[in-house]
Amino acid sequence: MGPQEPEENISHMDASLYKAAAEGNIEVFNNKQGLQLESLKTPNHDNVLHVNLATQETAAWLLNRFHSCDPVMSFFITMIKREKRSDFIEQILRKCPSLLLQTNAKGQTPLHVAARNGHSAIVKLLIKFCAKARDGDLEKLGMDQVNAVREMLRITDQESNMALHEAARCGNVEVAKALLEFEDPEFPYSANKKQETPLYITARRRGSGRLLTLLLDKFKSTAHGGPHGRTALHAAAMAGDAEAIKVILNKKGNLTKERDEDGHTPLHYAAHFGNRLSVVKELLKRDVTAAYIGDKKRGMTPLLMAARQGHLLTVSKILSLCPDCCEKVDNKSLNLLHYLAFRGSSSPFGNSGFKSDHIEIVYGSVKTLMELEGAFGMTPQDVDNAVRSQKHHHKQWVAWQKQIKELLEEVENDQVAEKSVHHFTVRNNHRKFG
Repeated sequence: MGPQEPEENISHMDASLYKAAAEGNIEVFNNKQGLQLESLKTPNHDNVLHVNLATQETAAWLLNRFHSCDPVMSFFITMIKREKRSDFIEQILRKCPSLLLQTNAKGQTPLHVAARNGHSAIVKLLIKFCAKARDGDLEKLGMDQVNAVREMLRITDQESNMALHEAARCGNVEVAKALLEFEDPEFPYSANKKQETPLYITARRRGSGRLLTLLLDKFKSTAHGGPHGRTALHAAAMAGDAEAIKVILNKKGNLTKERDEDGHTPLHYAAHFGNRLSVVKELLKRDVTAAYIGDKKRGMTPLLMAARQGHLLTVSKILSLCPDCCEKVDNKSLNLLHYLAFRGSSSPFGNSGFKSDHIEIVYGSVKTLMELEGAFGMTPQDVDNAVRSQKHHHKQWVAWQKQIKELLEEVENDQVAEKSVHHFTVRNNHRKFG
C-alpha cells in the first residue's frame, strides 16, 4: 500500500472554550493567555460569537419553567440572562473586533445569527460596535459610520440572505427596527436564492401585521416577490392572515389579480387551502373580479377550487359576494355542481335549487348549471348518480364511472402552492337519486 494522504487540518474548538462561549463565561477567556480568538472556530467555522448567539437559553428556560407561577421572577431571570449575554459579546468584541464580520461555513455573520434568534439587544450592540459610536451614542453618527453599518447590514450568506431576511423569518419586530434604523429607505432588499424577499417571508408568518407595516412604512419601494411568481399577498393568503391582507393591500395597492406562474391568484390560494373566510372576504371586498379568474392548467376559478376541495363554507362565502361567478366553468366544461357531486355532498340536488350541508342556493344561475353537460357528456345529476350508485349496469354508466375515476385520479395530482388536492372518496351507498 502506498503512503496515505495526510488529513487536512480540521478546525475545532476546545471543549472548555466551546462551553464557555455557549454559556457566556468571560472568565475562561480572560484566564487564557495568548488566546487567538480570530482563529478559534468549530468545524462549521462558527466563531465564539456564533456559538454564543446560537445557544438556546436552556438555563433560563428551566428556571422560568419552575418559576412559571411567578411572572416577576421569570422577567428578572430573562433580563439577567440578556444582560449577561450582552456583556459577554461586548467584552469578546473588545478583545477581538474582527469577529464582528467573520462568517461561518454558511456565510453568516454574528449579526445573521442574532437576527435569526431574535436577540434585539445584541443586534443593537453589534451595530453600535460596527459604528464605533462614541459612548454608545447612535444618534450622532457620521456618514462614514452609517455607511460602515449599512455595509454590515447588507452582507449576504450563501443563500443570499441578509440579516433582515433572518429577522423576517424570526418575526421579531424589535430586531427589524434595529436593522432598519440606519438603512437607506431607497435600498432595494432583493430576494434570496429561494426567491424570497423579506416582505414575502414576513407575510408568510401568521400574525405579521406589525412587522409588515414597519417594512412597508420604512421603504419607498419594497420588493414583495416570492418563489414561483408569488407575491406577499399570496403568502398572506397561505398564512390565512386577514390583517396582513389588509396591510398589504393598503400599502401596496391592488395585488388581488396578480398571478403566480401557474395562474393562481391569492384568492385561489385561500379557496384551495380552506378555513380562510375572513381572507376571502377581504380579497373580494377589494376586487370582486378576482373570483372570475381561471388558472392556467384547468381554467379553475377560486369557487371551483373550493368545491373541488370540499370547502363548503368557502363556496358559500364566495357565492354570497359574487353569485354569478358560478357560471364560470373549467376547461372540461365542469361546473360548481359537478365538483360538489365529485365530493359526494349530501343531497346536493333539490326541486327548488341547489342545497348542501352548509349552503342553500336558489339562484337561476345555479339551476342552469344543473342542466349543463361537462366532460363525458354528463350533467351534475349524472355525476351524482354515477358516484353514489352501482345499480346502473348500462354500458354508458359503466363508461362514465371509469372516466370519473380516471379524471379524479388525475385531479388529485394537482397542487396549489405545494398543497395537494384532497383525496376523493367516492361513496357507493346504493342510494337511488332521480
